[in-house]
Amino acid sequence: MPGGRGHLANMIEAPVGEALAVGPLVTRVLAPNPSPFTYTGTQTYLVGTEVLAVIDPGPDDPRHMDALLAAIAGRPVQAILCTHTHRDHSPAAAPLKALTGAEIVGCAPLTLEDAGPRADAAFDTSYAPDRVLADGERVAGPDWTLTAVATPGHTSNHLCFALEETGALFSGDHVMGWSTTVVAPPDGDMAAYMASLDRLMARKDSVYFPAHGEPIEKPQRFVRGLMGHRKQREGQILRLLRQHVGAIPAMVERMYVGLDPRLTGAAGRSVLAHLIDLQARGLVVQEGEGWTLAA
Repeated sequence: MPGGRGHLANMIEAPVGEALAVGPLVTRVLAPNPSPFTYTGTQTYLVGTEVLAVIDPGPDDPRHMDALLAAIAGRPVQAILCTHTHRDHSPAAAPLKALTGAEIVGCAPLTLEDAGPRADAAFDTSYAPDRVLADGERVAGPDWTLTAVATPGHTSNHLCFALEETGALFSGDHVMGWSTTVVAPPDGDMAAYMASLDRLMARKDSVYFPAHGEPIEKPQRFVRGLMGHRKQREGQILRLLRQHVGAIPAMVERMYVGLDPRLTGAAGRSVLAHLIDLQARGLVVQEGEGWTLAA
């Protein structure tokens, strides 16, 4: 895995459904949806003390809803925020709204039919926000202010949320604490993803709270590592094309030695995302089912 990680081991060891304070104003509740694609599961964050915001409410699972209500403990919920609309992040927004009366704010709706192999959940067709936040727009409570930071790439509608009072950033799936992010065409866009990483590099956030994996305590160094990893993948692809290896399955076999077979299709989508980016930059061309260096 590229980059560095935080070292809050109790974050991952905490039981599913337990409310765990992970930073000033921030409590985490882990959903019961572990998988090779979600790591230990989707992490829902509660922000605030007396009046709350809920970030990435997670899957519509009665066990997770019970855990969230226990963590909320009767306090008012002012806003339910979603970083993006994959089905492990946003489906619980509607039932949580029904139970708390909070408005759903954050990313724009996005429904995309995608039959290709994925390494993440498909899109949530039920997501219906009361208010879409544009880049830089804010939602605030008595002791917290969350600012939307547009970070397309993983999905075109992805937002991070900056907690202004502490310098924390809720990084959703844009930057995760356990693995690199899936960038899967047609909606995933490698050029947009790299530009969004570059944008985060210019920020001064003190810690990232990702939707999957541990807190990232040295975020700029971590993001630099992610960018370096993607550049290494790009370099691998160009070297393979020079060797006349132009079919994506053959590239995956060479580039991802020892990969879990369940992730082979998703790795191919990542290679495709790089190739589309390289094509847009005039470096490669597609020839039938394969790819070659541009003349």
